[in-house]
Amino acid sequence: MTANAGPVDRTLRILVGLAVLSLTVLGPRTSWGLLGIVPLLTGLTGFCPAYAWLGISTCPKR
Repeated sequence: MTANAGPVDRTLRILVGLAVLSLTVLGPRTSWGLLGIVPLLTGLTGFCPAYAWLGISTCPKR
């Protein structure tokens, strides 16, 4: 698994993941908030399976 998410992309994914996960505790308290695990994990690992499948990379070139 080669990283294919750049630093800005990763930061946004982590923030969105935490915000969506907060729906399980705050606000409507719905279990749909568990979907926030997906962007949180892709942000923490730096690997997005959808990006790999589509051949996209937001990582800076080395």
